[in-house]
Amino acid sequence: MQKLEIRYYFLISLFFFLVSVDAGAQNSKADGYKGIWFTLGQFSEYGDKYSGGLGTYTANHIPVAIYAPAVKKTFFVYGGTTQSDQKHLLIMLSYYDHQRGVVPKPIIVYDKMGVNDPHDNAALAIDDQGYIWVYVSGRNTSRLGLVFKSRQPYGIDAFDKMYEGDMTYPQPWWVSGKGFLYLFTRYTKGRELYWSTSSDGQTWTPAQKLAGMGGHYQITNMHQGKLVSVFNYHPGGNVDKRTNIYALQTDDMGKTWRTLSGTPVTTPLTSPQSGTLVKNYEAEGKLVYLNDLNFDKNGNPVILAVISRHSQPGPKGDPHEWLVIQWENNQWNFRKVCESTHNYDMGSLYIQNDHWKIIGPTEPGPQRYGTGGEMALWVSNNSGKSWKKKRSITQNSQYNQSYARRPVAVHPDFYAFWADGHANKFSESKLYFTNKKGDKVWMLPYHMAKDFEKPVRLK
Repeated sequence: MQKLEIRYYFLISLFFFLVSVDAGAQNSKADGYKGIWFTLGQFSEYGDKYSGGLGTYTANHIPVAIYAPAVKKTFFVYGGTTQSDQKHLLIMLSYYDHQRGVVPKPIIVYDKMGVNDPHDNAALAIDDQGYIWVYVSGRNTSRLGLVFKSRQPYGIDAFDKMYEGDMTYPQPWWVSGKGFLYLFTRYTKGRELYWSTSSDGQTWTPAQKLAGMGGHYQITNMHQGKLVSVFNYHPGGNVDKRTNIYALQTDDMGKTWRTLSGTPVTTPLTSPQSGTLVKNYEAEGKLVYLNDLNFDKNGNPVILAVISRHSQPGPKGDPHEWLVIQWENNQWNFRKVCESTHNYDMGSLYIQNDHWKIIGPTEPGPQRYGTGGEMALWVSNNSGKSWKKKRSITQNSQYNQSYARRPVAVHPDFYAFWADGHANKFSESKLYFTNKKGDKVWMLPYHMAKDFEKPVRLK
């Protein structure tokens, strides 16, 4: 009996110790900006399928940064880690103060406690009152997704958990005066797409399936109350065969969905030959890696994607073509920008009237066939019809730069941010941002002694 009591009290003590560790990490400040490093562990002739500094991963976590004009700050989330164990995932949030030119020590919104996978990274939203919402991705049903809300408008010092549920690849969009239109993934029959709505972030409508053709990866964006969803599909549920592009839209918080030409569609979509099909890449034996979605001056969607011929890294997938795909004059137009070296060379698309830009790792990096490369700025002055490389943003880097992300309502002084890391072996990972011209680069301070510090100017 005494032994049982000792074991009982030991287990109770251990439970409260673990709870206190978790509580102590959450809502505490880190001593600098340290990105998570990750390897998928699927190796072939030219290395891992993807690996490296993945603090701003994935392209399907949207948005990850938002400029708030009311306080002149760009808020951003990323996958961070600890100094002692750089594979321990922390969901981090911070901001760049455009008036003072400083960043605070980042806050730990949530400690993933033993998880090292940046698939669990977060997405960001800001409501009409300025409260900051952090949507932490789950991973199937083994790790549920979480929703946190800041205790103060535009404040990052403390967050409270508001919701927990089955949701991966979070894409929350705040619609002014209406609430959240939330797109996410569930592993029901493959990676299937769902949506839900909420006026307060706590009570949600039942999840409704948007598409289930074997699996999908999705990117979304909002324009004047209209949400557009673009996604590929996975034949037989195989993500290494991801192909085709589909698009549909809603302007009433998901009550009705339509094709881009306005034809109503019934959800969930179940046929690969759906009327929402943008292009049948499966017939061409090509794979589709979706990067970004933006809108032209007329409010029409423009897709940025990398198209290749093989799921494994290396020249067998060549050419890795960067395309912009624009809905214009009631049809889709396809235009090539450039080529790169890897399927997961993820970049972002910027549109201002006829002046379009792309920032991404289009240039070979020090780990040539690894994820990412050197960041470059590409420019089009005729609405994407032709492109030229304006400049290299990074050069002679020690590690590959990867996953250049575009903030919502982007400010010219914090135009894209990303992480670096050795693409072939474990390394530390730092975080960077550039300006609109791409002629300056700053590193977020890896170590911080003060509560506020200026980012380190590198270029």
